[in-house]
Amino acid sequence: MAECTHVAGIRDVTPSSTEGCSDCLAAGGRWVHLRECLSCGHVGCCDSSPGKHATAHHRETGHPVMRSFEPGEDWRWCFVDEVAV
Repeated sequence: MAECTHVAGIRDVTPSSTEGCSDCLAAGGRWVHLRECLSCGHVGCCDSSPGKHATAHHRETGHPVMRSFEPGEDWRWCFVDEVAV
């Protein structure tokens, strides 16, 4: 079973937005579900959303781990190792 090698890099972050996807809000777009980067706090939308901004943020920055930013959800995902954390 694969393990995440990036857990040590998870930080206590402040969300970039509590209103929704930062990038969608700036562009007037819409989102389905929200994700928060656990390196910097960037809030982006999921891959089911038109903008796929959480994945785009990972590709642009290399920040490896995000978490669901949806109420009642507490899962995390490592983009690099492609495993739940």
